[in-house]
Amino acid sequence: MSTPDAPYHPIIYVRGYAMSRGEIDETTADPFCGFNLGSTMYRAVPNKTERPRKYVFESPVVRLASEYQYQDVYEDGYDIVDAEWEADSLGKPTGNKLGSRCIVIYRYYDAASTHLGSGKTPEIEDFARGLSELVARVRDLVCGNPDNKIKPADFRCYLVAHSMGGLVCRAFLQNPALDTEKVSKHVDKFFTYATPHNGIDVLGVNIPSWLGVNDISNFDRDKRMPAYLDLAAAAKKHKRVDLVPEARFPSRRIFTLVGSNRLDYEAAAGMSRSFVGHGSDGLVKIENATLCGLDAKGNLTEQCAKAVVYRAHSGFFGIVNSEEGFQNLARFLFGDVRVDLWLEIEEIRLPDKVQAQADAGRAVNALYQIEVLASPRGKLWYLTRRTTEEDSVACVAHADWQKNASLYLSSVFLANRARVNMQRKSLAYGMTLGVRVPDYEIEKRLWLNEHFEGGYLFRNALILEMVPPVNEGDAWKVKYAWQDAGVSMADTEIKATQLKSGRIEVSVPFDSSTVAANGKMKPTNPGIRGRLRFEIEGWNQ
Repeated sequence: MSTPDAPYHPIIYVRGYAMSRGEIDETTADPFCGFNLGSTMYRAVPNKTERPRKYVFESPVVRLASEYQYQDVYEDGYDIVDAEWEADSLGKPTGNKLGSRCIVIYRYYDAASTHLGSGKTPEIEDFARGLSELVARVRDLVCGNPDNKIKPADFRCYLVAHSMGGLVCRAFLQNPALDTEKVSKHVDKFFTYATPHNGIDVLGVNIPSWLGVNDISNFDRDKRMPAYLDLAAAAKKHKRVDLVPEARFPSRRIFTLVGSNRLDYEAAAGMSRSFVGHGSDGLVKIENATLCGLDAKGNLTEQCAKAVVYRAHSGFFGIVNSEEGFQNLARFLFGDVRVDLWLEIEEIRLPDKVQAQADAGRAVNALYQIEVLASPRGKLWYLTRRTTEEDSVACVAHADWQKNASLYLSSVFLANRARVNMQRKSLAYGMTLGVRVPDYEIEKRLWLNEHFEGGYLFRNALILEMVPPVNEGDAWKVKYAWQDAGVSMADTEIKATQLKSGRIEVSVPFDSSTVAANGKMKPTNPGIRGRLRFEIEGWNQ
């Protein structure tokens, strides 16, 4: 049953990993554990020598308060877990009430602090049990406030986590033994910033379980992670732990935000970004920061929603204190339309001379780098940004492209409240699709005869405009327009296919082509042909 204030449920924020004793003490000294930090700097291009653009982002806490009327839970210097929050030293009730639009900080490092705790860091299993207790506490306080008009059975909340905080949440959601209060069913959505869902790799090797200093072994995917995530059988079968059993929590209710700016991650004097390497946010590899569903038979189901943004793991250019991070969070939690983007490859054409070598039986290979950028109408930032220069592209090898012809790229959430023109019924976003000309190899030797560095097999921008159905029985209206050599409004209507899942599907064809002598378009060699497939559904309805 929907609660009266849906979709504005309580938000429980779970911070990331603190390595040293000093970092733990610093964390406990901050009432919002970093969720209150903003930034005035935006890295427009991946070049540290250029000045960053000034862009003021006040912090997630401020924006949730100013735009969505959320409030923190602190009263008279006390947290909701403190006995003094409800009654004073004489046992007299304080009269404090908890609204449903509240931000709750899970201060799990308090117990490890030399200031507020024993100075000994508990196990991640203890953190998960504590989260179960906190969700139960929030439920009891929210439902105990008659102004909210929410019954305990109908209570819902959101989990929002950074880095290791996402693993704490997963341990609570996935491992029944750690949900001591049996409250995981009350979690409506789960959002992670830069969480190492498949562990952390250093110099190409996963952190070993025996490296237990400062609890770094929590990121070992061979033994430690399968244990606390309750994934022993699945990890053995799939050789990975970035998996969520659908029976414990639905993959469609999870969003993973991935960072790709390793250059601005300054932890350990920059050594972290050097050891973790390319294709990371400076600490977590891009391929380790996403999740996939798992059915009852142990088979892979849907990939969880994801987006890639050019942000570092933390710091002034960090993923949490960023406009892109907040917009993805707010639209996932409160938005109205969800769009999942897939690239369907139907044909790849090699250069004529390379094709001749392939026909002669010589081994030919290439790596196709697929770029995609997506931004809503009227905004200066991208909801997802995957480019070659930022090591965040999706890749397909020529040798097996037919086996990987369907490629999930990202998800975009759109919100009616964010429309530039409130009189306009449609929601729209623009996206750029690019497929780089690869380095062709013949018998493992580079073929450079007609290579121009930085070229594209295909590159174009698309506007997708959607009008959701207003009344039951109404149909979606979807239009698009390729931008080609100029800007044009979406004017080509697409016929939508109704899927059994309740979503609709629309496809937009594309092909590498050029203008022939007769003025008509003709396919090019080399080239790529396929379609962009969009799965669209109403969100929070």
